[in-house]
Formats: sequence, C-alpha cells, structure tokens
Amino acid sequence: MATVSPPKAEGSTPWAYALQLPHDPLAPRIARVTLRAVLAGHGLTQLVDSAELLTSELVTNAYRHSTGSATLRLRALAGARLRVSVWDTNPYIPPPFDQRPGRPRCPVRVDSDGGRGLFLVCHYADAWGGYPLRADPFGCGGKLLWCEIGPQAVDCVAAA
Repeated sequence: MATVSPPKAEGSTPWAYALQLPHDPLAPRIARVTLRAVLAGHGLTQLVDSAELLTSELVTNAYRHSTGSATLRLRALAGARLRVSVWDTNPYIPPPFDQRPGRPRCPVRVDSDGGRGLFLVCHYADAWGGYPLRADPFGCGGKLLWCEIGPQAVDCVAAA
C-alpha cells in the first residue's frame, strides 16, 4: 500500500489506495483500520464513521461469499467524496447490487439473523453499484461492488 501523504491543494490529482486482503475473518477489521488511517491522513475525518460502516459491510460480504482473496480500493473524488470498491473472486452479484441504483426493497425477513449488510450500503451511500468481471488469461474474474459517500451520506448515517 502506498504511504499516506498530507492533503493536497484544491484541484490537485486525486489519490487512490489499494489493499490486498487474504480470505481471513480479520479482513473487515484490517480494512477499517486502513480506512481510518487513509482518511485521517487526507483530512477527511468527517467521513470515517460512515465509510467504516459501508467498507466493513462490503469486505464482510467478500469474505463470507467468496473463497479467495479480496481487494479494497479507496479513491478520492471531487467535493470531499470517497469511492470504496471491493473486488472478490465470486462473480455472483448479490441483491440489491443486482438491481438498478435507487432505494432497493429489502427481501430479508425481519427475524433473520443476516442478509442486511448490503442493503445498509445501498441505503446510506450516495451512489452504489456492482458488476461481474470477466476472467482474464490468469483466471482472475469475480465481481466488483462499490459505493460512494460524501458529506450528505455522513449526515444520514449520523441521524440514524
């Protein structure tokens, strides 16, 4: 992973970080710790709570529903926004990421013990999506799920 650097002047080149995560139950925790360090280093601490929740859900989904490694990518966007992407080896796009962005209906039963994580991402993110990745000559395929958050998403998560 690249070294965290101080915030750059307005209009400068946006930054991006990638973190390879092994198939390990500690992956969500490691992703959250890395995320906090990156956002603090770039002066985006106002996004930490929301970004932690959404990143944790995406990485947990990758761990629970694939058998290989995953990659977390954090990228700065204009307007103090952040894009969080998680690639994993399973090509299946789970609900609600298999639907068009909007406010997805949650088909999970009220008394169910799981299945709500990605719906939280869709509910609190400003934008989200997912797509399958075709296998390359090295056999890498899978899927990429992503979400974007900014100051508006922060206000929504804080109010919840």
